Amino acid sequence: MTATAAAPARPADAAPLRVTWVQPEDLIGHELRQAAEDGRDAAALARRWRAAGGTTAPGRAGASPGPAGPALRALAGALLDELALLPCPSAADEPTELTVIQREWAPWPGDGGPRPGGGVPAARLEAAWLGRAAGCLLGKPVEKLPLDGIRALARSTGNWPLTGYFTETGLDPAVAARHPWNRRSRATSLAGNIDGMPEDDDLNYPLLGLLLLERHGPGFSTADVARLWLDELPAGRTFTAERVAYRNLLDGIEPPHTARHRNPFREWIGAQIRADVHGWTHPGDPAAAAAQTWRDATLSHTANGVYAAMFVAAALAAAAGGGTEVHGALRAGLAVIPARSRLARAVRRGIALARDEPTGTPAGFATVVDRLHHAYGHHHWVHAVPNAALLAAALTHADGDFSGSICRAVSGGWDTDSNGATAGSLAGLLAGAPEALPARWTAPLRNRLATGVRGLDGIGFDALAARTAALVVPGSPADRTKVPAP
Repeated sequence: MTATAAAPARPADAAPLRVTWVQPEDLIGHELRQAAEDGRDAAALARRWRAAGGTTAPGRAGASPGPAGPALRALAGALLDELALLPCPSAADEPTELTVIQREWAPWPGDGGPRPGGGVPAARLEAAWLGRAAGCLLGKPVEKLPLDGIRALARSTGNWPLTGYFTETGLDPAVAARHPWNRRSRATSLAGNIDGMPEDDDLNYPLLGLLLLERHGPGFSTADVARLWLDELPAGRTFTAERVAYRNLLDGIEPPHTARHRNPFREWIGAQIRADVHGWTHPGDPAAAAAQTWRDATLSHTANGVYAAMFVAAALAAAAGGGTEVHGALRAGLAVIPARSRLARAVRRGIALARDEPTGTPAGFATVVDRLHHAYGHHHWVHAVPNAALLAAALTHADGDFSGSICRAVSGGWDTDSNGATAGSLAGLLAGAPEALPARWTAPLRNRLATGVRGLDGIGFDALAARTAALVVPGSPADRTKVPAP
């Protein structure tokens, strides 16, 4: 005989569940914005949505305050499908197919080529892992905050221009009330309460990349990435394009259609934060790193979202080879993405603005940031295009210096933890060893990473470096990507 316990009563003040980043009534506004960015004429569909009572996309959150009614939700789904059928004028300059992208590549005979034997010292990889963690941690408390809020919080605590982790010590209560810290990160990511690296998707995805290569090697398929997610990545740990792709997999939609079906986030930054391991393990071979990360990225992204991942992977591969500096690494990244794409144009603009800034100081970089926000502020704060421009500008302006790179990347706003993480990864590689990174950034990490990825919670960065070093692809490729002159 089995006793049946009574179900606990739901608390009277419990908020209803709102699953973010997947509701049709929230996706439609983002897809209309995406259509405007890639040149599709969606004016008639937008009018139908507004006439039915539809609203714009949530500005910074993943869901609107309340669900739409059945009729409005059904209309949103139908309009998403109609939007997908509209001709896209930018498609010729912004292909997603790898063979088409590769047509622009040219042989690269040197500059940043593989180290003898094709390996990467574990110390260099440990610095990359530590740099990614420190840059991410710097950006976590101010993720989602507007630029003026980031500046106000830093100034109020005497930390502007940024020189260290954000702190509440000395913070004006009025400033704190106007610009509250990121709710999830406040308890773990401010100076004084940091005790190891807290969990973050900007570290979870590199961990999954490590598992992917350990299980399948560099010849993995996009389907292997999908199976890994279903096996190891809880759906609640996904966001934006990754959550939509995950939902599509559960609906029986297979790659690469997972990236396109009702996925208005397919050009956002998510694929970029999965690129590091692909770059780290191809020292001096940006072409191979870019092609490998393409197979990962296309599970959830298209066009500029894929280019952001390829750009980062190629830049990291060049840096991992040990034969180039930050500017050569950025050139390697640009060399593997379509030159006429919006992302390539944004990266070139970020680099040019940084080079033209006359002071070279952290304070002077604020003028670069203001110009980037003027040019790209109409994008969502997670979109790949503005974030790539800011990342390239920060790395260029700091000349590869570790502290300068992560502080400039985070001080520029938008996706602060992701930009800080990628800037820290590249600058860490260039620094070459953990002891080359200032202790004020690495000591609070305590060589410990928290994660929900099974079997890896609490792992040390030294252990991650050793496992990554074992995955480095040896050899001297015959067809590398040429790094063009500045």
